[in-house]
Amino acid sequence: MKKGKIIVTITIGIMCFILTALIFMQVKTISQTDISELEIMRESELKTEITSLKTRYDETIAKIEETNEKILEYEASALEGKEASELLQQELKETDDLLGKNSVTGEGIIITLANSGTNKVYAEDLLELVNLLKNAGAEAISINEQRIVYDSYIVDLAGNYITVNGERIVSPFTVKAIGNTSYLESAVAQKNYGYIDTQTAEGKQVALSREASITIAAHNKSLEFEYVREGE
Repeated sequence: MKKGKIIVTITIGIMCFILTALIFMQVKTISQTDISELEIMRESELKTEITSLKTRYDETIAKIEETNEKILEYEASALEGKEASELLQQELKETDDLLGKNSVTGEGIIITLANSGTNKVYAEDLLELVNLLKNAGAEAISINEQRIVYDSYIVDLAGNYITVNGERIVSPFTVKAIGNTSYLESAVAQKNYGYIDTQTAEGKQVALSREASITIAAHNKSLEFEYVREGE
């Protein structure tokens, strides 16, 4: 009986030892497994985070490079746009100048014609002068502040006064011309047979002055086209 108890006790002890060993081994295995998994998980997360950071870094660098390229493109476009805009504005200004839509200033000459007694200045006298000045390269012309443009007309009315652009003007007639002063003067001041000598010989009062700066006002009427239309 006593021997049997001892055997049972030993058997139970062995079983407990084995069970304890198994439990210990299981716990150890679980612990090792958990730690390994945790370490692996942390390493994986770290790798993932590093990969993510690198990806974001690469994306940021790429975005910066893309932005820099865009900035360069915008700057180039802005510069080209500015140059194109300035060129367009300059061309528009030159066109408006030629059409008389802008007030202009420059060197040139001023010719004053005046009636003298029965010797009168007529529209054809002014028209001849305007044509001479145009042929000499005048860039802007006015008569008594009336700008001469492509459709200007100079007409005698009732032999008493002259109209320019529909506006009545009277003697003295002040003709301003902007352009190369020497060319303009040569065109009207030739000796003996020149315009000024001819007008003077007819008894009219004529005076010419060279000016370093002349201002000619803009054409004060709108330009209208009655028959011109865009090409088809």
